Amino acid sequence: MSEVRIAAEPRTEFGKGAARKIRRADKVPAVLYGHGIDPKHLTLPGHEVLLALRTANVLIRLQGEGVDELALPKGVQRDPIKGFVEHVDLLLVKRGEKVTVEIPVTTTGDVNSEGLLDQQLVSIAVEAEATHIPTGVEVDVEGLTVGSVITAGDLKLPKGATLTADPETVIIQVNAKPIEEPAEGEAAEAEAAEAAEGESAEAAE
Repeated sequence: MSEVRIAAEPRTEFGKGAARKIRRADKVPAVLYGHGIDPKHLTLPGHEVLLALRTANVLIRLQGEGVDELALPKGVQRDPIKGFVEHVDLLLVKRGEKVTVEIPVTTTGDVNSEGLLDQQLVSIAVEAEATHIPTGVEVDVEGLTVGSVITAGDLKLPKGATLTADPETVIIQVNAKPIEEPAEGEAAEAEAAEAAEGESAEAAE
């Protein structure tokens, strides 16, 4: 996984007022922690952070006054309406060390025409080197029949990744398609047609 370099400035003002001031300048307050260090309070450029966070488990190289570290986003707060990033918690990582992260699970192919795909989890927890975190894992569901189940232990993880979730956790199952009942209007029309046929038969007698 490639690194995304982001300029980091030390942050000395705290509180809601200071945070609002930072956001008005199109910047994001952040905290870097881990490896037993005292948390470092930083200010990051808002646009660069927003672009970086589009990649799951993005590896960020923080560079600036008093900081030159690798970090992983571990907590992101967003504005519930506008969606911009309000705050970021960053975990300090070192090359070669392993971290536990969630990676996305995607499917390829189509299940049997009689079945309905039910994906119960869209991500799975794995352990991998901080600088070699896989982008995700694909599951081929082509032709799976009703009753098929794929668990976490069935996943073919990328090289270097180890499953940390319960292997028995159900990721995907194939259910039978529900039987379609006629719409209310169609049912009424069918009943009317049957009644009419019955009346015609009685008249004929």
